[in-house]
Amino acid sequence: MIPVLIMLLLALVSPSIEMSTLDENDSPQATSGRQGSLDVDCSGYTFEDLFEYDFALFTLDINDDWGTGVMDAKAWVNGSKSAIVRDNLDSLFEGVPGGDDDWISTDEREAVRSIGPKCIADMETRLGIREGPSHRGNVDWNDLEFVEDGIALDEVNLVPTGHAQERSCSSPLSNDGCKEVPVTVTDDLEIHLLIKENENNNVRFDTLPNRGSSNFTLAMNVTNITDAQLVMTFPVKQGLRVADLGFFDDGVLNEELVAPSSEFLPDGRLRIVADVDYPIGSYPMVRELFVDFTTMAPFTNDAPVWSPTAPADGTIIPIGTTYGEVLATSDANMWVVDESGWGLQCTFTDAGWSVRMDELADLYVTANGASAVGQCMGVDAFGAETEEHRNYTFGKVMDASAVLSANGEVIEFTTTSTGVASSLTIMAHAHQMAKMGSDTTAVTDENGIMMELSMTGLSPGDVMVMGKATANGMLDYEFMFDFGLEKISKPPTITIDTNLQGEEAEWSIDGQKFTLSGNVIDPDGEEVDMTLSICGKEATNFDRVQLAWEIQVSTASCVQGDYTSPYTVLITATDGTSSAPTTVTIQVTDPYADGGSNSGETTTDDGEEAEGSILPAPGMFATLVIGLIAAGWVSSRRD
Repeated sequence: MIPVLIMLLLALVSPSIEMSTLDENDSPQATSGRQGSLDVDCSGYTFEDLFEYDFALFTLDINDDWGTGVMDAKAWVNGSKSAIVRDNLDSLFEGVPGGDDDWISTDEREAVRSIGPKCIADMETRLGIREGPSHRGNVDWNDLEFVEDGIALDEVNLVPTGHAQERSCSSPLSNDGCKEVPVTVTDDLEIHLLIKENENNNVRFDTLPNRGSSNFTLAMNVTNITDAQLVMTFPVKQGLRVADLGFFDDGVLNEELVAPSSEFLPDGRLRIVADVDYPIGSYPMVRELFVDFTTMAPFTNDAPVWSPTAPADGTIIPIGTTYGEVLATSDANMWVVDESGWGLQCTFTDAGWSVRMDELADLYVTANGASAVGQCMGVDAFGAETEEHRNYTFGKVMDASAVLSANGEVIEFTTTSTGVASSLTIMAHAHQMAKMGSDTTAVTDENGIMMELSMTGLSPGDVMVMGKATANGMLDYEFMFDFGLEKISKPPTITIDTNLQGEEAEWSIDGQKFTLSGNVIDPDGEEVDMTLSICGKEATNFDRVQLAWEIQVSTASCVQGDYTSPYTVLITATDGTSSAPTTVTIQVTDPYADGGSNSGETTTDDGEEAEGSILPAPGMFATLVIGLIAAGWVSSRRD
């Protein structure tokens, strides 16, 4: 019984597209799960029949072999709908220990993740392809099917971690660490269908004989998909375009619905984007999407043209400091204008050089040497070229190295022009993910130049060098170098204030405690923790305002422990990264023990006298008047 319930569970939570066939006569109730085996037939259950989500995104990328693909699906469930989902999942475990008890557990969640792919593989994608002229309706489709070995399932927040109502699972058969929350929890959740790691497909179909080179139709049953977006991307195929497309309700074109859009990506692939809206309560109406593809050239096709933002003929395009494929620029998307999409193509006389654009129009260059000239043109999806072909020089424009200075304060960054551009203006700074040093600018040539990059304001830890190189006739070269450099942490410094009498301790009137104040500074700007020890006891009750600190110290432990004056006071400051803390030791004389005065002698951890202020303690802690009163009272108390 348990495997059956898990299979039904996956039929519910799988984020795949609704799993009915293109045949409008096949209803979701036509088949059901068969009990007693892990080979349960899940094909009769659909995601949308059992589960209402707020929005879903389905993507399908057809691989270059025209026989496999990658499907990704994400469904978002918010508020009260998420409580319904949790309740539905829990109820499917009726008869199982810990199931159907109005609590959803991590054990139930893990059942979804582990056994789900087997169930998903038994379902239908509701997608089909057929070669030949336009097809509509109930024909013999080349159906896409799921591949179990390529499927991964995941969810987000089905069992919210750390929820106020979270508890350990009540069932005695629960796994160690099992947690559960009430099904009434309304925290938002997500459900994902993914490609399994190290796999290249999770759907397949009978390979198209002509691999997209001749007319074909893609069909999809979108019945009961109430609010979703479908994104389908097809491999690069010269001349492939959409000839016709639309949504059909019970076989009739619905002209009121917004037709799907199509676009050519910069890498040459064709993408279809469809927004699906199936009105709730319209079942059993069957809504289908049909997209007709062709490779026949359109009646008219304007050739692409260079835009004003494109690099001029002869421009240098820097490609970095390494060989192999590197990103040259992320700003190539507006270089050429064409309604049919376009890509940049370049021919090189030097072997081993090539260019390509990805779907975001990022331009990548494969280099095989210091530099090479490519003859480049914009080419649209139907082979039309820009009238003008432009020569661009692709090359490594600079060498760079960096070391820390002897005192560790700055990065010594050395740059040298390779000669592709005669001279370069370099602007660079020391860089961390959340912080950066000040910019330094210099001009370098083939003789090289060393720039000192300040690390002031950066945190201890890894530091990179970020910047930009510019030159006439060259695209800007933006760089981020990791030389394995690390800013070394510096320990904090502690100062202790003294009053006009040169004393560091301000005693209370009752003579049972004294106050110390001062400043603590960390050169790296890190948070600093402070502790004070006296007569075998420690205290951390420092009052802190920015750099200033103040602490009131009780002498009770000294009296009870039979310690004699002067008392040794140790103050320790520790930041988050220094290898050793900073310590300051002072001797505080009890003025009431023998009638003496506070010696105020101060030493650091290396025995040297610590820096002290010649001014009274800051007004935020004790006024000068209070200090004078206290001093006068001390001198007269024992008279």
